Amino acid sequence: MSDPEQDNRKRNLKIAENEAARELKSDVRLTTWAIAIAVVVALIVLALFLKR
Repeated sequence: MSDPEQDNRKRNLKIAENEAARELKSDVRLTTWAIAIAVVVALIVLALFLKR
């Protein structure tokens, strides 16, 4: 029979791995949005600068 503490430890490890993967996806998504917004703002500033 398996040790309940060992089973609980494995379960907690799996939960932690899943949470880390979810956070990584969220961080990548947020970084992508931040870069996209920065590029759009830079293009607007460049367009305003070139119009002068």
